[in-house]
Amino acid sequence: MPKTLVVAEKPSVGQDLARTLAGRFKKNEGYLESDSHIVTWAVGHLVKLAEPEVYDARYKKWRRADLPILPTEFKLTPADTRSSKQLSVIQKLMRRPDVDRVINACDAGREGELIFAYIWQTARVHKPVERLWISSLTPRAIRDGFGQLRPGGEMVRLEQAARSRSEADWLIGMNATRAATIRGRAALGGVVSLGRVQTPTLALLTRRETEIQAFVPEDYWLVEATFDTKDRAHYDGRWFAAEQPRLTSAERAEAIVAKVRGKPGVVSSVERKEQTEAPPLLYDLTSLQRDANRRFGFSASRTLRAAQSLYENKKALTYPRTSSRYLSSDLISQLKPTAQTLASITQYVQAARYVLGLDTLPLRRVRTPKDEPADRG
Repeated sequence: MPKTLVVAEKPSVGQDLARTLAGRFKKNEGYLESDSHIVTWAVGHLVKLAEPEVYDARYKKWRRADLPILPTEFKLTPADTRSSKQLSVIQKLMRRPDVDRVINACDAGREGELIFAYIWQTARVHKPVERLWISSLTPRAIRDGFGQLRPGGEMVRLEQAARSRSEADWLIGMNATRAATIRGRAALGGVVSLGRVQTPTLALLTRRETEIQAFVPEDYWLVEATFDTKDRAHYDGRWFAAEQPRLTSAERAEAIVAKVRGKPGVVSSVERKEQTEAPPLLYDLTSLQRDANRRFGFSASRTLRAAQSLYENKKALTYPRTSSRYLSSDLISQLKPTAQTLASITQYVQAARYVLGLDTLPLRRVRTPKDEPADRG
């Protein structure tokens, strides 16, 4: 009987998928199998771009004459020993004669595409590929996703973007690191690690630290006063001038105080504005990490681990590794059921009851706009 192979990104996700699919699954080393489906998983990135010495043995030695290293075609290699073992399992499953189609069920994003693409490339098989694209791991979302599988080729641009990012990292990292290390070896005595992301980020931090260390504190003065109105109201005000917001002279501050103390003032103009503030958009990972750090002091990695756990284990979040701040239309029907699950938690009971009591949900800042994909990866 022909079988469908489903490749998830993590073991926990693979188990969720198997629980939702029909049939009884038997556990094997690195995969689950039923009469109609085989569910296996990566463990993050199983495959990486090969080191320079894989292309040519002479690259084992770092020489300026060999730079730049520009492969005409990038080679792939297992990320490590553990990855090699699971990669072998997936490759054998992909090559099984009874597997007639493969479903890419890696995370719905750019890196998910890359993880599957690299595994598929190393397996060297030619079978139909479909894409499971879901942003939530609830049973309903999984069932709906399997009912609306996309052609694998539909994600080719996202895969190309992921490959470009990966290859750019390799080219800059391998060449710049070697060049900087060779040039600075005598002075620094070690490897100078450079990269597409880490180097400009380090430059920003260094520049800011230099500004902080070079800062010279200066004394300044503020003139503040309490004003009484005829109807016995009070308000506090501060002297300022557009060309000199702060007073750098004590004499100047004292002169202003002497000039206005006990004197009547005139309100020369009053300006009123009515402003409306739209509710914030839903969190993406960056805004969630920023808010968690500001409120609770969480590091970015701690927030990511918590979000990933809530996504995989509690089904309380949609896919966290995305830049989208909207929900796709297929998730709108799950808003009230999700609110119902929060009604038993003291901190959220009031908000949950409010949502459950609405006849029509205000979705303008929640639903994916027509011109924006549900997930940009």
